[in-house]
Amino acid sequence: MGVQLRLVSFGGSGSRAGVVCRDGTIIDVSDFISGGRGEISGALRRIIENWSELDPKLRELESMGGGQRFGSVVLSPPISDPTKIVAAPVNYIDHMEEMHQLSHIDSLGVFLKAPSSLIGHGGTVRLPYHNRRFDQEGELCFVVGKVARHVKVEEAGDYIFGYSVLLDITMRGGEDRSTRKSFDTFTPMGPWIVTADEVGAIDDLELRCWVNGDLRQNAKISDLIWGVPELLAYVSSVMTLYPGDVISTGTPKGVGPIGNGDEIVAEVSQIGRLSVTVSNDGATFSVTRGGTTGPVPPTDEE
Repeated sequence: MGVQLRLVSFGGSGSRAGVVCRDGTIIDVSDFISGGRGEISGALRRIIENWSELDPKLRELESMGGGQRFGSVVLSPPISDPTKIVAAPVNYIDHMEEMHQLSHIDSLGVFLKAPSSLIGHGGTVRLPYHNRRFDQEGELCFVVGKVARHVKVEEAGDYIFGYSVLLDITMRGGEDRSTRKSFDTFTPMGPWIVTADEVGAIDDLELRCWVNGDLRQNAKISDLIWGVPELLAYVSSVMTLYPGDVISTGTPKGVGPIGNGDEIVAEVSQIGRLSVTVSNDGATFSVTRGGTTGPVPPTDEE
C-alpha cells in the first residue's frame, strides 16, 4: 500500500482544510474551495462535495511537502459540521455481554449524537457532572461521500469517502442514549480522514484504546455484528445521508470509567491515532435520576 492521503481540519470551527504530506507537514488547501479567501465554513466537507475535481490536485500537493509543522496546528474534528452523527449501539457480541444486555444492533437500530459534541485530536473531554459515571468507547467511524438513500449493501462502498477514529464518550444510566452521549466534547474524532481507496480491506483493521497507557480495548473490525456496508445500507434506509455525515460503527469490550486528568488514546490500524485528555473543571451535579438505572456497565471485579 502506498502513501495514504490524509485530510485534516483546523482553524476556528474547522474553517481551514489541509493535506498531511509525506514529510509530516500540513499544507493548507482552503484556497482551492474558497476562491482564494482562505477560511470557509465546513472546509473539509466542501472538499468532499467536490472530490472528483480536487482529488488529483490534493494528491500532487501531498507529494510536495514543505507545509506547516503538524505539531504547530490545532486540529478541529475532521468534519466540523456534519448534518448528523449516526452511531451503532451494541455492535460487538463481547460488548453486549460485558454490559449484561440481551439485545444488540439487530434489535436496537441506531441512534444520533449531536454534531455540537465533536472535538478534534488533542482536545479536552469535559465531564459535566461530579456524581455520574462516564466511560470511554473507542470506535472506527466512516464519512459519507455523496447523497445516499436506500443504498444496497453491495453498493455501499461507493458512498464511503473515508475513515477516521472516534471516541463515543458516554454517561452511564437510564437516560436516552442520545442524551447520555451528546454532551459538548463527547465525540472526539480524528486526527484525520484517510480516503477509502487508501485503506484496503476493512475487516483486516484492528481497534485499540488506552486510558493512561493501560490497554482497555483490543478488537478486530471483522468482529462487528453489522459491518460497514450493512450499517450504511441500513442507515440510508432510515434517513437520507449527505456528504460529510459521520457514521460510527460501535465499540467492543473494554469500556471503563474515565475521570479528571485522564488521557485517552484510540487507534485503528492503517487509519490513525486519536488522543484527548479529560477534565471535570466546571462540573456540577446531575439533575436527572438515571444514574441507578439502565444497562449495567462492567466493574473492576469482572
